[in-house]
Amino acid sequence: MLGMVRPALLFALVLLSSCTQLYYKAQEKIGNEKRDILVDRIKKGREDQEKAKEQYKDTLEAFQAATGFKGGQTEEVYKKLKKEFDEAADRTKKVSDRIQSIEQVSGDMFSEWDKELSGMNNAELRAKSGGLLKATRRRYADLIRKMKAVEAKAKPVLKAFEDQVLFIKHNLNAEAITSLKTNVVKMDADVQVLIKDIELSTREADAFIASLPQGS
Repeated sequence: MLGMVRPALLFALVLLSSCTQLYYKAQEKIGNEKRDILVDRIKKGREDQEKAKEQYKDTLEAFQAATGFKGGQTEEVYKKLKKEFDEAADRTKKVSDRIQSIEQVSGDMFSEWDKELSGMNNAELRAKSGGLLKATRRRYADLIRKMKAVEAKAKPVLKAFEDQVLFIKHNLNAEAITSLKTNVVKMDADVQVLIKDIELSTREADAFIASLPQGS
């Protein structure tokens, strides 16, 4: 079985690499280098994080509002919270997917840069370009570290939302909703920390983009 899986995995990786290279070539034909693609993905990553931040706020507010439940259809409360949780989960996945796409193109860009440096004969120009590469790698490392910090902080926040939604689903009574009162305070604290991390990450994204040479 393993002998069958490994060739299949290798084929999938080769196919993915081939598609990526074709994508890069198509982008180069319209004037977009890997740096341009990276900047575009970072901008989109910034937007994804901002949208996720707003959704975390909305989801938290829905949970906070539910603590004021005075009686009625508990199933309606569950449906509302489930909807908010699903949207938060979707936004979180988009952030993670975007981080992966950023890591892919950045890795390819830095590999290409290293290869091009090794082919330069002019020692002075090679040294200057090498210095720029080191500085860019350092700034990128700061950026991706902050983006991944957001991704890591989002997971327990999302899990807390999910656990509470499931608990209400399983019970569908007023007592289940009152359990929110003891948990929503911690949810609030965790969401506030996550929001601060997102704001740090988006500022770092702006700084990284501003640090790159801009084409005319």
